[in-house]
Amino acid sequence: MRLDRFVSETTELTRSLAKRAIMRAEVCVNGEPEKRAARQLNADDTVTWNGELLALVGKRYLMLNKPTGIECSARRGLYPRTIDLIDLPKVERLNPVGRLDVDSSGLILMTDDGQWLHRITSPKKAHPKVYLATLAHPLSGSEAEEAIAAFAEGVALDGDELPTRPAELVMLDDYHARLTITEGRYHQVRRMFAAIGNHVEALHRTLVGPLELGDLAEGDWRELTEQEVASF
Repeated sequence: MRLDRFVSETTELTRSLAKRAIMRAEVCVNGEPEKRAARQLNADDTVTWNGELLALVGKRYLMLNKPTGIECSARRGLYPRTIDLIDLPKVERLNPVGRLDVDSSGLILMTDDGQWLHRITSPKKAHPKVYLATLAHPLSGSEAEEAIAAFAEGVALDGDELPTRPAELVMLDDYHARLTITEGRYHQVRRMFAAIGNHVEALHRTLVGPLELGDLAEGDWRELTEQEVASF
């Protein structure tokens, strides 16, 4: 790896700022100042910047309990972003694995490993996702039975050519439901309930694939274990 890229990868410096730091002799390789930004580093080389030892950060895999009012976006907008909740270097390189809209809460996976992200989000994988929905209107009796049957068969969504894949709807009480889906269309859960004449007032995701949110507090995050990463 080139020295300027290594410095940029391991600090908050951009590539151009890393080159300037190298030219100012702020960067040392094996204890000696190095002004060649294009120098190729070996695995056993040690690099310091202003006396601080630099090391590459490996691939990162996190679980976050996203509160409402937080946006799953790298761009700054009207709302705080998921990465604003995470105190890690180079946090801007972390991407959400799938998304939750601003008004929804719950389990979000974050990573800078593009291949792992694709393994989870690829429609071919059909990883289950579980949501707890609070409904605006009661759903019980024969109406609930019809909704369960409709979701199990697949629901036609406004604007989509194909119906949804079969989904499992369980009514916890008249106003609360648990829905398991295996795809991730735009605002899918809200649109599915809208298709049967209801409205989702609150939406919380508790599971993606084999990973459950568990007792992780709202707004908190943790690193995934090696076993959890390998489970996808």
